[in-house]
Amino acid sequence: MTEVAVSAGDVQAALRAIANPADAVHLQRFFKTGPGEYGEGDVFIGVRVPASRGVAKRFAGLALDEIDRLLDSAVHEDRFAGLVILNMRFAAASKPRTFDDAARAAMVELYLAAVRRGRVNNWDLVDVSAENIVGPWLLDKPRDLLFQLAQADSLWERRVAVLSTFAFIKAGDASTTFELSELLLDDRRDLIQKAVGWMLREIGKRVDRALLTGFLDEHATAMGRTALSYATEHLPPELRADYRAR
Repeated sequence: MTEVAVSAGDVQAALRAIANPADAVHLQRFFKTGPGEYGEGDVFIGVRVPASRGVAKRFAGLALDEIDRLLDSAVHEDRFAGLVILNMRFAAASKPRTFDDAARAAMVELYLAAVRRGRVNNWDLVDVSAENIVGPWLLDKPRDLLFQLAQADSLWERRVAVLSTFAFIKAGDASTTFELSELLLDDRRDLIQKAVGWMLREIGKRVDRALLTGFLDEHATAMGRTALSYATEHLPPELRADYRAR
């Protein structure tokens, strides 16, 4: 049952009630929070993803300003729960009977502001949100925003750009993913390589394998090994070996 949340503090209290210190140690290692790692300095209290989603579901009606407070928290699980709640708010505002484009625009603005101030700052935070907020918002709009994000210095803004296109792929449109992949061919950061390869693979699975192989025929020799490995994962073994040999 959805609870009435007075503030972000209600969500935080619910998360802390189920936090496990041993899990916090594991999560800080898993999400690379050590010196020089991509998640350096992030703080975990020890709530696993299914439990975080469960808490978020209880507070699905949380006001946007309180979601923003969660996104500004130093605690990773607070930000994750805030993004899941924002997903639910955006989905509700996108349904035909409750469609509210002004509310959707406000949510996208809130989300992008959080991204740009470095609060959506690990791969799980990007992956749980970009395709559910930015992607659906841009389905019927110009997509210049994604190319701006893809050229930002921030690793996370670039990953948001790529992962947002998952919504397009699910709608049968591979064009923007291909354009962004070309733009990011020379980006050898591991989490960008994985994102690009993953989305290319999904084109082959969900849209048309011939589109994927056509892209690979043209670009495989310029791709990083990680992106190429992900992109070819579901191709026949002999074809996969041929592309990787390039």
